[in-house]
Amino acid sequence: MSPAAEAFARLRAGDARRRTEFTVQKRRAVLKRLASEIRAREAEIMAALAADLGKPAVEVRISEIIPILSEIRHTSRHLKAWAGVRRVRPTLSMIGTRATIRPEPKGTVLILAPWNYPLCLALGPLVSAIAAGNAAVVKPSELAPATSALVAKIVAACLPEDLVAVVEGGVETATALLAQPFDHIFFTGSPAVGKVVMAAAAKTLASVTLELGGKSPVILGPDADLKKAARMVAWGKFQNAGQTCIAPDHVFVPRAQEAGFTKALRAEIARMYGARPQASRSFARLIGAKHFERVRGMVTEAVGHGATLITGGEAEAASRYLAPTVLTHVPADAALMREEIFGPVLPVIAYDDLGAVLAGIEAGEKPLALYVFARDRKLIARICAATTSGAVGVNVTLAHFLHLNLPFGGIGQSGLGAAHGRWGFQAFSHEKPVLENRFAVLDPLMPPYGKLSARLARLVQALVG
Repeated sequence: MSPAAEAFARLRAGDARRRTEFTVQKRRAVLKRLASEIRAREAEIMAALAADLGKPAVEVRISEIIPILSEIRHTSRHLKAWAGVRRVRPTLSMIGTRATIRPEPKGTVLILAPWNYPLCLALGPLVSAIAAGNAAVVKPSELAPATSALVAKIVAACLPEDLVAVVEGGVETATALLAQPFDHIFFTGSPAVGKVVMAAAAKTLASVTLELGGKSPVILGPDADLKKAARMVAWGKFQNAGQTCIAPDHVFVPRAQEAGFTKALRAEIARMYGARPQASRSFARLIGAKHFERVRGMVTEAVGHGATLITGGEAEAASRYLAPTVLTHVPADAALMREEIFGPVLPVIAYDDLGAVLAGIEAGEKPLALYVFARDRKLIARICAATTSGAVGVNVTLAHFLHLNLPFGGIGQSGLGAAHGRWGFQAFSHEKPVLENRFAVLDPLMPPYGKLSARLARLVQALVG
């Protein structure tokens, strides 16, 4: 039996027992142990992410540790309410019945984590899965090997082996896991692999949550505060060296503000990372040689076809370093404009007609996030109404990921389903309706049909409209 099949079989064996014995109190206790283990291993976490991605310690704390601990705290606080039986009022034709909704765990679930936030996006969904009462197999990304090994170590140290299993490995391991009949699959990664996951899930009719990506645009209005917009865009774009699914992908700026905005961007990059970002202790590295060559090649191609390099462009293959890079006049058919960049490269596109910008966004694949910088409330409302995206940030980037009272997820090519907080709990739960007959008048509606049945049916129809 393969490690994938063995892990699935071991966890599946406890499904029936967990439905009755894995109470809210026990789930909270498990989550508390996980939080304690994460806090105890902060130094190891920072070392692993430094090894895999060159992440600065502060950035690890902000983007990896705090989101998980916040998810645990928020979930533990609200879990009793989320997991409780909810009574719902009867509709007119159901007078005389009593109806409730009972959340129950889906069973044994699979979490396929990505490499860009390899701790947060492995353990964050696990919090929701445990909160909902499930057992889970977690498959960390092999492209972040130090963090993958640490995830396995953390889980083994604090979670029961019949509740959570970590299975490490590459594509072959992921394929073997996808062949198992999991009850739900939670995948974070690219749209291309998301389609593979969804096709595998279809074979067993497993439900899925897909957190994907796409080219998240930024739109500056004519009245945008250029300095504040530049600061937010630089932070959102260059954190984790641009390897963030909701990072700004490109910026649309009114032509009259193009020079002012790019000047402000240069100033913000220098303020955040110094005159030599390569020497900065605040700037991460690209994940691997293949990804480094891909992103550097996109920059080289764009410049070779007429793009203007405003700042950056420096690269060092040995350390997988690519400087924070800003370009203008990027050709529309360049790879930078066709593909999700997923690196520290930001095209700035001047526009004359906002309507044409909005039409272009709507004509493309739906992005995971869209960012607007403006003061005019009517303009903000117009952009929100004219576009479709997983989320919208107004005068802010990235921060909606941290808001646990908001669902996080995409639409269309950028994802399916939602996560975080209550939405994460619901993703891993089946909301089972229970209808109890107390004194409903149903007998006259049963065969054999006579005059009374006909009159009663007409009466009910008239009452319901």
